Amino acid sequence: MSQPVPAASLTGQTALVTGSSRGIGADTARYLAQAGANVVINFRNKAPRAEKLATELRGLGVDVLTVGADLTDPASVSEMFAAVKERFGSLDILVLNASGGMEGGMAEDYALTLNRDAQVGALEAALPMMSEGSRVVFVTSHQAHFIETTPTMPEYEPVARSKRAGEDALRERIPALTEKGVEFVVVSGDMIEGTITATLLERANPGAIAERRESAGKLYNVAEFAAEVARAAVEPIPADHTRLIGDTSSFGA
Repeated sequence: MSQPVPAASLTGQTALVTGSSRGIGADTARYLAQAGANVVINFRNKAPRAEKLATELRGLGVDVLTVGADLTDPASVSEMFAAVKERFGSLDILVLNASGGMEGGMAEDYALTLNRDAQVGALEAALPMMSEGSRVVFVTSHQAHFIETTPTMPEYEPVARSKRAGEDALRERIPALTEKGVEFVVVSGDMIEGTITATLLERANPGAIAERRESAGKLYNVAEFAAEVARAAVEPIPADHTRLIGDTSSFGA
């Protein structure tokens, strides 16, 4: 894996990445640890995988805490941040990566609960530990970011609308975050090859990924997109608080 963030540039800082036992979250945590950050790996039910990643990252010489927490359960979220405070005292980078809504057997409002309410809840729980110069990164997709102007495939629309609702709810907090000195940025990417969401979409709509790849010319893989998320944690924030990754020519403004 290439290094998107200069080595040792985050030494002494602490980063928490939600949903980081696998996929984009895991690679983002890996990049931040390579840059010297102590890392909090959050998972819902993949403890062995989280611990395996933690062991790998500790080999880089950073401190790593694994915390199981269901982001839709406020008590669980409070316990997670209490553990972070006890271990590290403060938090410098919060990457809101965890999302979902296409899983089977969930309540009808699960997508909105996770992709909007839980994102705001995690931010509010983290803020007391975040000081001036710290940063919040919200990870989303073009299909969600542009949902108001560009339709997406029916199978993904409920998730896309819930993620856009989460983005909007977080953006409403930008003035209060700015007053506190906490920076905020949205990272939006196209469909990402190899993610759970892409797999579920392909299952529901065979050929969807190949069609989007042909239309866009290229789709990022997990490691490539995670590198962009890691960069968003350290690089200057655009005036509109948005980093668009990959082709957007087929999405309305």
